[in-house]
Amino acid sequence: MNTGTICPLPELVQLKYKYKARIFLEESLSFGVLGEHGRGVTEHFGINIDDIDLISANMENALASIGGFCCGRSFVIDHQRLSGQGYCFSASLPPLLAAAAIEALNIMEENPGIFAVLKEKCKRIHKALQGISGLRVVGEALSPAFHLQLEASTGSREQDAKLLQEIVRQCMDRSIALTQARYLEREEKCLPPPSIRVVVTVEQTEEELEKAASTIKEVAQAVLG
Repeated sequence: MNTGTICPLPELVQLKYKYKARIFLEESLSFGVLGEHGRGVTEHFGINIDDIDLISANMENALASIGGFCCGRSFVIDHQRLSGQGYCFSASLPPLLAAAAIEALNIMEENPGIFAVLKEKCKRIHKALQGISGLRVVGEALSPAFHLQLEASTGSREQDAKLLQEIVRQCMDRSIALTQARYLEREEKCLPPPSIRVVVTVEQTEEELEKAASTIKEVAQAVLG
């Protein structure tokens, strides 16, 4: 979410076995997005699921519901079930939202081609936004969440944020919804530069993506030019 990049999982698995560590994957953004069937970063890299000790993800992104899930080795999950405070004090998911998450999973299973379509749309808009004067695209081409950062900072984080917010505002006025990335500035160990977060979905049409790219270009040139 903060970088638009994908973790180097094959290298991490090698380190796991070298140093006898465990790997916990947080896949809230990659589940339902990466891989031929949307199974996440393990499928994307062709990593055996048995090499991963625990996978967690929320259901608020690709599944369009709320809550989340954890899966992994039986001894890890059994320990979490018995000892985790989240289990002891959590409330059940409302039936309506549980049904929505199940239906989203059904759609993923019945229409695996949507993941290839999403990947192509990500690559297309990533390419379309290259070369905007004053802005640079940050993130991998197949990531549906990436960032637009200033090519050159004004020297003031506050001023950088104001310029980017003006781009967001003008795009919103032209019916293109963007958002400026937000961070807990005092708590981030490596605070990213101010940026505009762009998110692509499989439901967006080619015309909508083309309009978004052209609008962002025009507004950025007007604000930064």
